[in-house]
Amino acid sequence: MLILASASPRRHELLDAACIDHVVRPSHIDEIRHDNEPAEVYVQRIAREKALAVPAAPGDVVLGADTVVCLKGEVLGKPVDPADAARMLRSLSGRRHSVLTGISLVRGSAIITDVAETRVWFSAISPDEVLQYVATGEPMDKAGAYAIQGYASRFVERIDGCYHNVVGLPVSLVCRHLKSL
Repeated sequence: MLILASASPRRHELLDAACIDHVVRPSHIDEIRHDNEPAEVYVQRIAREKALAVPAAPGDVVLGADTVVCLKGEVLGKPVDPADAARMLRSLSGRRHSVLTGISLVRGSAIITDVAETRVWFSAISPDEVLQYVATGEPMDKAGAYAIQGYASRFVERIDGCYHNVVGLPVSLVCRHLKSL
């Protein structure tokens, strides 16, 4: 059995869409980034901690994941309030950024941890568009304050990498590692 150690409805939906049987058992860990911790290290550490925090029967595989947006060295997690969401969106406007998702698969003592990166180019977003988007509420529980699969799709000019990674789970990477377990 695959256990998803996440409350993210998007991750659950992505696994369902790929016909990957799983159950959801959210983990509750401290997701604080350490001082000077590189984003790639951070998302992999959090994914591993999430996976290790969920109890599993022998033979079960636990999947932990964590996603952040990176812009010129700044890590953008989930916004703390609408003003923070607007700040993030203004900073992403007309620029390229990276979306990193760390994944960790745990089966007994075996642990596989990896990271996927997708580069995303945003068009210029007007101040009114920022306010309209923030008012939808959609940015509030999303890394970088946007959902590529939702209203924010209108801002995305192109991507280089896995689309599902930007949604929150690089499904092909997960499947590749599941096969090796």
